Amino acid sequence: MDFTLDDTQSEIAALAAKVLGAEDDPWRALAGSGLLALALPPDLEGDGLGVAEVAQVLTEVGRAAAPVPAYAALALGVLPVETLGTPAQRAEFLPPVAAGEGLLTAALHEPSTPLTADPAASARAANGKWLLDGVKTAVPYAAEATRILTPVTTPHGTAVYLVDPRADGVTLVPTRNSAGTPECTLRLDDVAVEETDLLFDRGAVAALHRFALAGALALGDGLVAGALALTVKHVGERAQFGRPLAAFQAVAGQIADVYVAARTVHLAVTSAVWRLAAGLDADAELDIAAYWLAEEAPKALATCHHLHGGVGVDETYPLHRYSSAVKDLGRALGGAAHRLGRLGERVAG
Repeated sequence: MDFTLDDTQSEIAALAAKVLGAEDDPWRALAGSGLLALALPPDLEGDGLGVAEVAQVLTEVGRAAAPVPAYAALALGVLPVETLGTPAQRAEFLPPVAAGEGLLTAALHEPSTPLTADPAASARAANGKWLLDGVKTAVPYAAEATRILTPVTTPHGTAVYLVDPRADGVTLVPTRNSAGTPECTLRLDDVAVEETDLLFDRGAVAALHRFALAGALALGDGLVAGALALTVKHVGERAQFGRPLAAFQAVAGQIADVYVAARTVHLAVTSAVWRLAAGLDADAELDIAAYWLAEEAPKALATCHHLHGGVGVDETYPLHRYSSAVKDLGRALGGAAHRLGRLGERVAG
């Protein structure tokens, strides 16, 4: 399906919700519907749209808690490569993702340093090439990716290289997360890269972080909304003492708390994504929304589990997919204390 700028974001969200709710293979279905090609330029058979429209897809992925690599492929891969990449890089790496046949991801974190703007991983010139060294943690879908967008520090500042996970000197160590999705620690030992592997923009690391935050926020917005909807349905249908659970004041008050958290996160996320999509300075709004999500989402999901009782911890019931994904997303953001510290630095500065 082809989209134009006249199509509303709600139409994209509706299509994503329909696809994710009706197909046994949601990733292939997303590709077949054209939703993975939204941000590709028209010359690559894409729709030429941007972060706002991609955010709608990620929100619906979160709302369904769908086990697909949409965050890695779109927020960590397609958006930064489409924005910062050369025509040759876009032509090589973006169409396979849009077709559901390839993946991109990014290595944003280092030991004890989430979303580092000053990477300890480094690039040095040797024999006409650049050699990368360092360690990156919590890289989603690293082993499955065609390329890993890897921030490094060079003698001239920071840069982002497209690293082949199968290149000599690359070691991938599988690591565990809450959701059980593929994730690795990435070790680089004199990994040779070419100039053609560089994303050409002096602000590439900052741009990559903005797309990563926007994508994580959109996904988290959907996760909280989806968990709320699931819980509202449960307490409305489950009866106790001849009355629905929702009729009890204590339950209604707790659901109201989750609703307030969900709406607050949604408002903060919407503001941040809109500013980024409009080309405005969105850094403060992204930091605010990231704090609210990291602070409020885990507590909201804990309440949802509490209101489900024993059903909430049954692995055949979907709520655990939401809470596990929220835990992993909070870790990807650095946690509430880290996000609050970032806000404090912004105010102090």
